[in-house]
Amino acid sequence: MTRHAPPAALVVMGASGDLTSRKLMPAIAQLHAGGFLPAGFTLIGCARTEMSDAEFQAKVLEATPKGGKRWEKLVTRFRYISGEYHHETTYIALSQALREADEKRGTSGNRVFYLATLPMVFPTIVERLGGTGLNRPGDGGDFARVVIEKPYGHDLKSAGELDETVHASFDESQVYRIDHYLGKETVQNVLALRFANAIFEPIWNRRYIDNVQITVAETLGVGHRAGFYETAGALRDIVQNHVLQVMSLVAMEPPARIKPEEIRDEKVKVLKAIEAMTPHEVIADTVRGQYAAGTVDGEKAPSYGQEEGVATRSKTETYVAAKLMIDNWRWEGVPFYLRTGKRLSAAATEVVLSFKGVPHLPFMATNARDLGPNLLIVRVQPDQGITLRFGAKVPGQEFKVRSVNMDFSYDETFSEPSPEAYERLLLDALIGDPTLFIRSDEVRQAWRICDPILTGWTKARGPVHKYKAGTWGPKAADALLARDGRSWHDPVDI
Repeated sequence: MTRHAPPAALVVMGASGDLTSRKLMPAIAQLHAGGFLPAGFTLIGCARTEMSDAEFQAKVLEATPKGGKRWEKLVTRFRYISGEYHHETTYIALSQALREADEKRGTSGNRVFYLATLPMVFPTIVERLGGTGLNRPGDGGDFARVVIEKPYGHDLKSAGELDETVHASFDESQVYRIDHYLGKETVQNVLALRFANAIFEPIWNRRYIDNVQITVAETLGVGHRAGFYETAGALRDIVQNHVLQVMSLVAMEPPARIKPEEIRDEKVKVLKAIEAMTPHEVIADTVRGQYAAGTVDGEKAPSYGQEEGVATRSKTETYVAAKLMIDNWRWEGVPFYLRTGKRLSAAATEVVLSFKGVPHLPFMATNARDLGPNLLIVRVQPDQGITLRFGAKVPGQEFKVRSVNMDFSYDETFSEPSPEAYERLLLDALIGDPTLFIRSDEVRQAWRICDPILTGWTKARGPVHKYKAGTWGPKAADALLARDGRSWHDPVDI
């Protein structure tokens, strides 16, 4: 059955910003081109920047140059409200614009508020929406929802405080905490891979899997985000949300049905089964690094300390590696190795399941020197797909075996294009499907895991290991696995 959004107005708070231009507007244009938006749809932008409706519409079209004539016609319906986020007059004007959309555009009193602003103004916006009654549907409407971007809080305490503010105006069922990684097709395909295939389901456990590795690698540096990054770092920016969300999907128990709450229940169980680290474990099982000058993609890259906006002698981590254990029946004794970093050798995200070796190898060691462990590699980006690595005989008179790959590529297999992450998630928010959004208890559990690491780093005052830009990170991250007799699988090694 085709997914189709009901009549609604999408209100983008922070509509003059980079996220809106780069991600949200192209996603809305694609949804419109695919026929997923109803006739009764419009968009209202809101930000502090002074702009007329016409100027906002021109900005939208500049961000969506391939939208076509039908899109251009729809954009003429878009409105823009300029004002401070803490001023009541901004929300009075917004209320009036929504009433007009209901009367003239057929949006039927339904509205979705997307908070694409700096996190520091999330509480203010939510409070003002509640105070002016915009947390409820308009006349005849069925829903009012709020979509909140990451980061959701700075630590466990601030996430809890933000939750209190949000829940004072919105019921949890109205709240959609977005993590665009969960909108990626291959991340969702983890569920299909696990629960639709009899060859994988029985071996997805501690009896057969030796270790799991999750890599989120970027070649870009901090860029224009230094102001934000100095207060966040890689653990808050990537591990607390993206990495732990992917990990929970990989490790979760089978839900009875593929339904939103059942999937989210199982994800929370995984996070609850991860014990918070002690100070000793933080020192032993985590590595933080920071990129030094080097070469990336053939171009010289400055060190993190040389980036504009970075504090002198900053100890902000641009790289994190960690070993986490899940204390439950399925995963007891199986280490999950996580790493993320900027200015690494390649831009790639992947999940690698490394299987245990066979009980007995009947071949001569010299004939199996090129045989590695069986691997199941789920590639999330840039080329979405799955690789299975297994042993095979090399053609010839001798009985030599080596590892070979069997590949599945989304682009080569399916004629249907994979939707961009924001396309999927925006449509889900309009439809009211919370499956790929993060529930309140998920956020708290993720911060419960990350907070002790941040505290341990602060108290221990341990080193922030330097690594050359264009490499796979600091040597200390290699040592983290080497002590267990293992090594990282680099995404280029396929």
